[in-house]
Amino acid sequence: MRRAYYIVAYYLSFLLFGLVGLGLNLVCLPLLLIPRRERLGPRVRRVVRWLFAWWVKWLNACGIVRVRYHGFDRPIEGGVVVVANHPTLIDAPVLLARMPDATCIFKRALMRNPFVGPAALLAGYTSGAGGVDTVRAVARKVAAGRSLLIFPEGTRTATGAVLGPLKAGFAVIAAHGRAPVQAVIIRATPGLVARGRPWWKFPESLPACVDVTLDRRWEVDRSCHAQQFAARLEAHLREVLS
Repeated sequence: MRRAYYIVAYYLSFLLFGLVGLGLNLVCLPLLLIPRRERLGPRVRRVVRWLFAWWVKWLNACGIVRVRYHGFDRPIEGGVVVVANHPTLIDAPVLLARMPDATCIFKRALMRNPFVGPAALLAGYTSGAGGVDTVRAVARKVAAGRSLLIFPEGTRTATGAVLGPLKAGFAVIAAHGRAPVQAVIIRATPGLVARGRPWWKFPESLPACVDVTLDRRWEVDRSCHAQQFAARLEAHLREVLS
């Protein structure tokens, strides 16, 4: 009976996530046609944050995934580049639930997805392949006071690995936006929607835990090369995660 409960609660949680997301995007779709739609960005970002926070509370209430925050007595301030490792599929919702006015970088394919794209566009999230234009656009938003959530590994951490190699794009953005870098450490129960494991495949172990810890804050030295800064941060994250 215990296993049956976890199976039902797990799939119901993702069903609710999908249905609420679909409803939000259906509302946002016609709003993309109105003039000066960028004025709606702050409101949409607040709604997205509230929905993610509600979903995290749901996961905790059901007992299938216990999400625990450490050092998050107050929400993360604006104008900061938030860098985190990426062990699970739910890392972004878990972190965005604690970031008041955050921006993200989405793949172009996701922006064309009707289940994700309309809300992401209306929220002012950036699409791109990480080129110069994307870096400049995101850096301007960070300099204007919005925080940026980025997973420098580029994808979820490989199974059995502590951390994947970090790409240096976050350091370039932080330097151009004159913003500090806030490191976040995520530890999760192995097998919880990890890399190579789709969400619809029931996890090997439930209940699971996701611990999110606010780690060191780094002031970016503009004289330091981005690759060097990324290497320093990668070494620090590996040491902490090990």
